[in-house]
Amino acid sequence: MSVHLEAKPGDIAPVVLLPGDPLRAQLIAEEHLTGATRYNQVRGAFGYTGLFKGKRVSVQSTGMGMPSISIYANELLTQYGAKVLLRVGTCGALQTDLHLRQLVLAMSASTDSAMLRPTFGAADFAPTADFELLRRAHALAVERGLAVRAGNVLTSDSFYLEDPEWWRVWSRHGVLAVEMETAALYALAARHGARALCLATVSDHLATGERLSSEDRRSSLAPMIDLALEVGAAFA
Repeated sequence: MSVHLEAKPGDIAPVVLLPGDPLRAQLIAEEHLTGATRYNQVRGAFGYTGLFKGKRVSVQSTGMGMPSISIYANELLTQYGAKVLLRVGTCGALQTDLHLRQLVLAMSASTDSAMLRPTFGAADFAPTADFELLRRAHALAVERGLAVRAGNVLTSDSFYLEDPEWWRVWSRHGVLAVEMETAALYALAARHGARALCLATVSDHLATGERLSSEDRRSSLAPMIDLALEVGAAFA
């Protein structure tokens, strides 16, 4: 057991999907895995391990934001032997040629957070995805006919900002989308010699104001989840 996970040694697979929402973790376990059993419910952060095409895979909910995902990623990496971490979530598009339900693969993660500064001081660390995970995910997405883009995302500490135009400077510099976890995940994976990739489905658009309903969001994530499981299973 760790501070935030009640799993016993061996309960968690080396490959772990990381949705923010505990109910999404439950959905993945029930609809995408076979023989899944729950190993964690501390603080309602559901975690499950099951089989995907015969390969052992876990799914652990992380909550929202860099501090929350850092807690779970740290414990998975240092106390449970996780080797591959795949974030599966949603993002807000910053580019006009991105569309709702489109898949974004985070090649790198800019951030407005100060969370990494105690480690790197005045220097800027550029958190990036594992290339093999990224390459495999992109190739498989194209093969499946999914609308996919790979590039820089913004990991933000804030969901609501007072300035409605805050996103334009990031868009002008080619950042594809905004979310709240990837920079921390990639930094931790780098620190501990693990592989990490963020896959995010566009659920809303800052340029156009479009957004998916809760039900549309739920149904739109299935192709991304199946893709992440396929990629993760290749490293299991």
